[in-house]
Amino acid sequence: MKENLTQAGPSSRSGLYPPIEPFRQQVMEMPGGHRVYVEQCGRPDGAPVVVLHGGPGGGCSPGMRRFFDPKHYRIVLFDQRGCGRSSPNASVESNTTWDLVADIERIRTELKIDRWVVFGGSWGACLALVYAQTHPERVESLVLRGVFTMTRAELDWFYAGGAGAFWPEQWAAFSGMVPPDERHDLIAAYHKRLFGTDRREQDRFARAWAGWESSLAVLDPGEPRGYPSSSYSLAFARLENHYFTHAGWLDGDGHIQRNMHRIAHIPGHIVQGRYDMICPPHTANALHRAWPASTLCMIPTAGHALSEPGISAELVAEMDRLRHPTPRAAS
Repeated sequence: MKENLTQAGPSSRSGLYPPIEPFRQQVMEMPGGHRVYVEQCGRPDGAPVVVLHGGPGGGCSPGMRRFFDPKHYRIVLFDQRGCGRSSPNASVESNTTWDLVADIERIRTELKIDRWVVFGGSWGACLALVYAQTHPERVESLVLRGVFTMTRAELDWFYAGGAGAFWPEQWAAFSGMVPPDERHDLIAAYHKRLFGTDRREQDRFARAWAGWESSLAVLDPGEPRGYPSSSYSLAFARLENHYFTHAGWLDGDGHIQRNMHRIAHIPGHIVQGRYDMICPPHTANALHRAWPASTLCMIPTAGHALSEPGISAELVAEMDRLRHPTPRAAS
């Protein structure tokens, strides 16, 4: 395996392309009563790339269109079941990892795309890997950021005190929402409230769940980050909690690592913040070592967020490199 580990510094310029509008927007009817929002931007006959947002439940934003040269790429974005412009909002019925994998294939088929680049971060990286392992013949390459693989260790890091050791004030506020005798399993404790019958309690716990993650997303937050809106936080919190409660419906702990042989030949580029408190870099490093065709770019002064300048710059640079791919030299 080539050890293509590079270091990239933060940039004062993200290199993002100018804002663009979709050339087509549609809503696709999916099994289980879900209506999924899909948009296409850039060049209609361009090289196709599908963008998988984080969460689960994060939804796409207009800024996600800006990582790709619109003169080269046909950029496909969609809001996963239950969030963003998809409906019903915050619904967990017929909403599993495997439903989303099937949705990606339905979108690809509907748009008459044979193979595409799969671009995803955080939960979107996890979904990208599961999709690629399920349909390797449909994936041209993978571009991943802030890697998450839905293991027990990763969930324990974020919801059992690992990250809280670095952010004790925020952890105290998050864990202090529930009685002491329930704090040994915060995912279960929050699940009881997020899916209870009291809507005010749902909203309060949804804001706390989303706020805990938001507060740790960037290395240097500057001004305090406000709580997300009620509608966003409810979908985000309910969907994340639903997926984490069921460990993503994957085939046991370590499902993605055990199936890396299925995508060993597919080129991949991993961009990881050295100080990512949500998805620590050891996961990205382990993934890279299990993936012969991958490269890993560790951003030394960045956290988790897509908006971190060094992360944004490297993702844009990688998508630009893919316009005219050349062999990488081992470092």
